[in-house]
Amino acid sequence: MRRAALLGVLAYALLAGCSALDERQRQWIFQPSSASWGNTATEAQGMQDVWIDFHSRVAKAPARLHALWMPHERADAPVLLYLHGARWGVAGSAPRIRRMQALGFHVLAIDYRGFGRSTPALPSEATAHEDAVAAWDWLAARHPGAPRYVFGHSLGGAIAVHLASEVDGVAGLMVEGTFSSVPDVFATLRWGWLPVSWLITQRFDSAERIGKVRAPVLVVHGSDDRLILPSLGRRLYERARGPKRWVLVPGGTHHNTHDLGLAEYERALHELFALPAGAKASNHARRTPAPVTHVRRG
Repeated sequence: MRRAALLGVLAYALLAGCSALDERQRQWIFQPSSASWGNTATEAQGMQDVWIDFHSRVAKAPARLHALWMPHERADAPVLLYLHGARWGVAGSAPRIRRMQALGFHVLAIDYRGFGRSTPALPSEATAHEDAVAAWDWLAARHPGAPRYVFGHSLGGAIAVHLASEVDGVAGLMVEGTFSSVPDVFATLRWGWLPVSWLITQRFDSAERIGKVRAPVLVVHGSDDRLILPSLGRRLYERARGPKRWVLVPGGTHHNTHDLGLAEYERALHELFALPAGAKASNHARRTPAPVTHVRRG
């Protein structure tokens, strides 16, 4: 009985330790906040508020997502689900949302639970995926005949890969400044030599999942990205099936690559996804130098 009691105590301590470790990882990876980066919240003015309600199987409770909707002037435009990265709420992505709309999309951009005005909770890989699926279903129900695309920036890129690897009807996947997996990101950090990969619970293994994506894939990275190294984006690109395109934007950082590389985005939409160019983006493209690209088809 003493031995059984001791084993029970040890098991409880181990489970409690794992739970605390998992919680710390989720906090570190997502850094959830209701704040917006810089003054970009003002740029979200004019975008429509959308609320997506569903029952969460992960949390076993009702969930509500706040999203921004920016329709295109063309009623028959394709739709795009925009998935933001860590730390800042969706309003902080307003400049990217506007650029994607200018490229020819109706754009739905969501806040995961724990961000902005969505249900307060500490997000996880599982809940963020569930949120993305709920938003994807919302688009399918309201725009059943429109081609649907997915865009993810940074951590949102991993969520986008996960979504595109599992749902039907993805016309194209675009990711920017993202990575092959969280353990791969940790390996690039100062203490990355430590053998702790097995302790990482929030793995976001995009390299494993992207091979299941049957749609064309665009992987974009800034050459000067010091937060997520370009080699991690390239590693993800190499695992994609194709047709696919790799774009390395000269001088691009983790934050300005989308703006600097907008001309190449427009080219990729036309050449990789066979979409028409957006008029506003065309003007930007004529004054933006072309980044280095590599295209593989088939």
